[in-house]
Amino acid sequence: MELMGKNKFHDGPGPSQRQLRVGETIRRALSDVLARGDVHDTDLNRLSITVGEVRVSPDLKIATAYVLPLGGQGQDELIGLLARNKGELRRQVAKKLTLKFAPDLRFQLDETFDRMDETREMLNRADVRRDTGKAAAGESGTG
Repeated sequence: MELMGKNKFHDGPGPSQRQLRVGETIRRALSDVLARGDVHDTDLNRLSITVGEVRVSPDLKIATAYVLPLGGQGQDELIGLLARNKGELRRQVAKKLTLKFAPDLRFQLDETFDRMDETREMLNRADVRRDTGKAAAGESGTG
């Protein structure tokens, strides 16, 4: 039975407000745990890790953290180290959450900065600058 128009699952094109809120809470908690070195793994603790975003599934059971080592060094080993310590990370994060169940943590490299660099390089190419300059000149000439 549906109560007050609220569905169990989010029907919209993007994440629900609750998913966004929980994801950000997990991101902050995970960043804090990693920054303080609360995990008992010296290999993991020697890395400075940025948690760029955490996306949570609609049922809040899976949280995917997009991570990147500071300076980009050690990307190859980072995901393995985090996966190896997933249980301890989940317990540490769960202490900081007010959810009934702690979500299963998954880790992926955050490629946002790489995509931004690629886009910047593309926009700086001479042929693209020429084309965008023509489009801008054409738009400003009409009207």
